[in-house]
Amino acid sequence: MKKIVITGPESTGKSDLSKYLANYYNTFFIPEFARKYIENLNRKYTFNDVVEIAKQQIIDFKKEYSEENKYIFFDTGLIITKIWFEEVYGKIPSFLEEALLQIKVDLYLICYPDIEWKYDKVRENGGEKRNYLFKKYLQEIENQNVNYKIVKGVGLERYQNAIDAILSA
Repeated sequence: MKKIVITGPESTGKSDLSKYLANYYNTFFIPEFARKYIENLNRKYTFNDVVEIAKQQIIDFKKEYSEENKYIFFDTGLIITKIWFEEVYGKIPSFLEEALLQIKVDLYLICYPDIEWKYDKVRENGGEKRNYLFKKYLQEIENQNVNYKIVKGVGLERYQNAIDAILSA
């Protein structure tokens, strides 16, 4: 089974693409934990909240999944969390750095910010910040020397480009 992480800046279709690919490949996906966690807070998130998010993401990655599935898709992943720590707090917990070295990801699909940003109560980084973060995620993935493909396009074109990227990986 191959673990594929769908990553990229806010509002680039990661969740929709994760659901689509899981359905297309008749498998499942791990939803974005951070969104659910933050939506359920009745206050501004803190450093410790992001620590809890990172810990749950690590648990999700380390779970044993059925080998009958060819792929499993993860909506977002640890790289976004690492950059989140870096950008918001200026520091990264050592356990997260260690997990990024230990957890094997077979392919990253990085969603390019060519879809219109849509506001919701959890999103913070519209406009040029999306391009900046895209470059940060790409740089981090390249530094880890792991397989990745950039996914562009709108609607069905984006989905097909993701399928093509998986097939060519």
